[in-house]
Amino acid sequence: MDSTNKHIALISVHGDPAIEIGKEEAGGQNVYVRHVGEALAQLGWHVDMFTRKASTEDPVIVEHGPHCRTIRLKGGPEAFVPRDNIFGYAGEFLEELLKFQEQEGIHYSLVHTNYWISSWVGMQWKKRQSIPQVHTYHSLGAVKYKSIEAIPRIANTRLEVEKTVLETAERIVATSPQEQEHMRSLVSSKGNIDIIPCGTDIRRFGAINCLEARQQLGLSPDDKIVFYVGRFDKRKGIETLVRAVGRSQLRGNANLKLVIGGGSRPGESDGMERDRIEGIVAELGMTDFTIFPGRISDELLPAYYTAADICVVPSHYEPFGLVAIEAMACGTPVVASDVGGLQFTVVSEETGLLAPPKDEVAFAEAIDRILSNPDWRNQLSQGARNRVEEKFSWDGVAYQLSELYTQLIQKPAKVLAQASA
Repeated sequence: MDSTNKHIALISVHGDPAIEIGKEEAGGQNVYVRHVGEALAQLGWHVDMFTRKASTEDPVIVEHGPHCRTIRLKGGPEAFVPRDNIFGYAGEFLEELLKFQEQEGIHYSLVHTNYWISSWVGMQWKKRQSIPQVHTYHSLGAVKYKSIEAIPRIANTRLEVEKTVLETAERIVATSPQEQEHMRSLVSSKGNIDIIPCGTDIRRFGAINCLEARQQLGLSPDDKIVFYVGRFDKRKGIETLVRAVGRSQLRGNANLKLVIGGGSRPGESDGMERDRIEGIVAELGMTDFTIFPGRISDELLPAYYTAADICVVPSHYEPFGLVAIEAMACGTPVVASDVGGLQFTVVSEETGLLAPPKDEVAFAEAIDRILSNPDWRNQLSQGARNRVEEKFSWDGVAYQLSELYTQLIQKPAKVLAQASA
């Protein structure tokens, strides 16, 4: 394929690929888009990643390397906007994207959209230009709305958009068999779905050993460390983790440490949830052995994973669970909710343990099983690293996506050739 056909657009309206992970609304999707973009560029694609400009201080264009950049477009105010409120600005975002494309004189051969808001942008783009669309959901409204009490007003719009993109995109990328099953059972029986998992950087995660990591972070070699990292969001199940550790048989052990990492902004949803969690920690008398390091930098994140005895992912639902494979890449066993993509990433009894979501008793038992048996914990550690090496490297993910893109880009040419024969 010549280079003129290798310009592709990745759209992630609310998940800025260039943002520091751990900020409000910054999580697995941002990591996915950024690393997929960079790995695709290494394979020879020219990758433009489009996102919404959410701060006046952020540069419009961030160059990540040769042929890979993030482009921030106007879509509403240049300020933080909760994701449920962003859809109203999607039309403006589309117009800015088309304006950028015209100014740059680029013909994009394919668009890969991420999350439902971006899928709408991609579908509208297809109405203006002939461009194949690949879509990754990252989260399904049909699943999410089952697990929350307050259904947002945008729900019906989201469900309709998610159904339409499944039925009209050239290909949907499910990140796990469980996510594919949810699409079929809850969204639509129509549409083309491939399973290509998320990935992780197996060179960066797993580069140091536990003792080195603990020295770097000022933690004792004898500590028993239970680790969580992610957004402060009720759906992430942090309360379940806190109450589970409060029930742990090791509760009276002076070496027990609970580390809850992630960013927060005072007065916003993330900050309010952190305040609530800190209140529960205090109420349970756990303040003296619970650490809130705040936002963890990309540089320090591998050390935190590696220093931990266990990483806990207590989410009410996860379509994939990127934190789980990052921890596993560092050789850290994972205790996770038995839901969604976590059932695919974590192999219970081999790379960690699965427990029913919101079940603090089951999580306490799982945590205790691993912490009380160091030899078995070491076996789980090796199993975790092996699974990631085999299944979840970014290079492998990008290669599978590259093959899919090439197939879809060449398909129209083949159809035309057959029609003229």
